[in-house]
Amino acid sequence: MSSLTKTLILAATLVTVSVQAADIKVGVAEALSGGAAQYGVPIRNGFQLAADEINAKGGINGNKIQLVIEDEQGKKEEAINVFKKLIFQDKVLMIFGPTLSNSMFAAGPVANASKTVAFGTSNTANGITDIGPYIFRNSVMESDVLPITVATAVKHYHIKKVAVMYGNDDAFTKSGYDVFKKVLADQNIPVTTTETYVKGDVDFKAQLTKIKAGNPDAIICSALAEEAANIMLQARSLGIKAPFIGGNGFNSPKLFEISKQAGDGTFVGSPWSNDNPSSANVNFVNAYKKKYNAEPNQFAAQGYDALYIAAAALKTVKLSGNLEADRQALRDALPKVTINGATGAFKFRPAVTKDGKPGGFDADQKPFIYILQNSKFNLFTGKN
Repeated sequence: MSSLTKTLILAATLVTVSVQAADIKVGVAEALSGGAAQYGVPIRNGFQLAADEINAKGGINGNKIQLVIEDEQGKKEEAINVFKKLIFQDKVLMIFGPTLSNSMFAAGPVANASKTVAFGTSNTANGITDIGPYIFRNSVMESDVLPITVATAVKHYHIKKVAVMYGNDDAFTKSGYDVFKKVLADQNIPVTTTETYVKGDVDFKAQLTKIKAGNPDAIICSALAEEAANIMLQARSLGIKAPFIGGNGFNSPKLFEISKQAGDGTFVGSPWSNDNPSSANVNFVNAYKKKYNAEPNQFAAQGYDALYIAAAALKTVKLSGNLEADRQALRDALPKVTINGATGAFKFRPAVTKDGKPGGFDADQKPFIYILQNSKFNLFTGKN
């Protein structure tokens, strides 16, 4: 064998090795600063934990996952800029995020138009997957969670009438209100008064004074955690003892940091339970604690599961190196994935837009119901 032949064989071997060891670039666009960081940071942590585990086991078909992480700050304009950077400059295979529904409504069309999967793990507003067929989420919609949350609280507290309060300038809180309104009508529960606020408000006493006058049995509240906590504190300072019923925005430790025990008795729904005894969840909780020296939450669990969902799809895809073709192959493989993850059994269901066209894919998953006790989320059993 000539030295030239040996050189060519060696070069071919090195090329093969480099292809086998290629990185799969995955974009992560989350709010890592600003108010929404209370959700975005745990999500990022969940992704990183899953990526480390997958890569430690050899990656996906021999390829390692490379997370390209950007801070979209919980702002619509920044989410658009980050999506453009990840898609056109970094040339990622897909994007996870952004954190808030407002931001997905703004940036999702950029991904959909470029035929790149945008996968939300914390976007629960109705209409997200109407953006188009490249929009996915494993965050369970408020319209799936709130009917069960309300029915459970009504039965537990023997609720006859409620007051409603919500943020009317945010896609997530407005969508939550729309769902709550329909649920209350469906369950024939009268509303004594409906009050609103706008993002950035810190004084809710005027609205709560009107709510107190109606003497409701409970207060329905569609809000993010910081506003919700302040509403609870001010309600108690006014002598309002009615329990709260909240949406997905309540599911943050920030709720307790601000409200202390003012929120005790509140009902919320979540796709994840820390008390779920499944091996997948126990392993996730233990690994998260070990890596971050902190308790995981719903958002960390959903980020963690989301990467495993994508990994399961990628294992069935033979990446060609043609970015456009590979993005399409991943998009076509994702809807077929089913896993048993930290959040339990998961699968997708197809969405249909308001005009009857195929949309993206929503989570098809059952929620857990929590009651807040002693500044902790406790799985509701009917006995607590």
